[in-house]
Amino acid sequence: MSAGPMARTRFARREKSERPVVPGGFPLAGPRPAVDGGGAVPAHVALIMDGNGRWARARGLPPIAGHRAGAEAVRHSVTAAIEHGVQYLTLYAFSSENWRRPPREVGDLTSLLRFYLRHKLQELHEQGVRLRAIGELERFEPALREELERAEALTARNTRLTLTLALSYGGRAEIARAAMRLAELVRDGLLAPEQIDEERLAGQLSTDDIPDPDLVVRTSGECRLSNFLLWQSAYAELMFVDTLWPDFDAAAFGRVLADYARRERRFGGR
Repeated sequence: MSAGPMARTRFARREKSERPVVPGGFPLAGPRPAVDGGGAVPAHVALIMDGNGRWARARGLPPIAGHRAGAEAVRHSVTAAIEHGVQYLTLYAFSSENWRRPPREVGDLTSLLRFYLRHKLQELHEQGVRLRAIGELERFEPALREELERAEALTARNTRLTLTLALSYGGRAEIARAAMRLAELVRDGLLAPEQIDEERLAGQLSTDDIPDPDLVVRTSGECRLSNFLLWQSAYAELMFVDTLWPDFDAAAFGRVLADYARRERRFGGR
């Protein structure tokens, strides 16, 4: 499958980065966005939205019913994030491993995403939300990529909350792609191997224009990251809650923020 318009949009965004760009369009490392995530409210919250299927099965409903209820939980979390002053919210909406699910369920998921992009985008825009997407977007059908591209363009200047959807996303693959880009720079004589450091690798990740998450939350009681933001979560606070994702409402969002506020982040220091 060809890269398609969304892949070109992602490349264009990198070219417009404030970081220096070497020939070939690859930004070198530069300052990360300066955001204070050490206070009572995390600047960046990342959510692993797990439990839609179990929520539906417990009610004798098909999987799509759980995904629809989960989409409403997303709306609650976006509103709660804005009300609490969170600046960045990243959602693990569709992992690279989710392609292994039954084709009908994958189709239902992508159709639901396209529906919400088409019918709920204006609501996000009016809330001041900037929407962006990361992952192997070229794996999706053109109609969905076009909806994502339109959503990104419409909300590009919004500053109240940056909402990132991780779609067909895998942390290991993202790191491998970043390493490949650096290897290409070395091959082309644009970068010396000894110049490669953490900042330069981070500059090649799909999250290069937002700060690393301060808080990563997984719902449904599972206690693993499942290939989500592996590099970026090195110093994030981790929380695993028993609530199934469709039941994760504004009150639940507030509780995890209250738990975060009680933690002391030392980043290796005393």
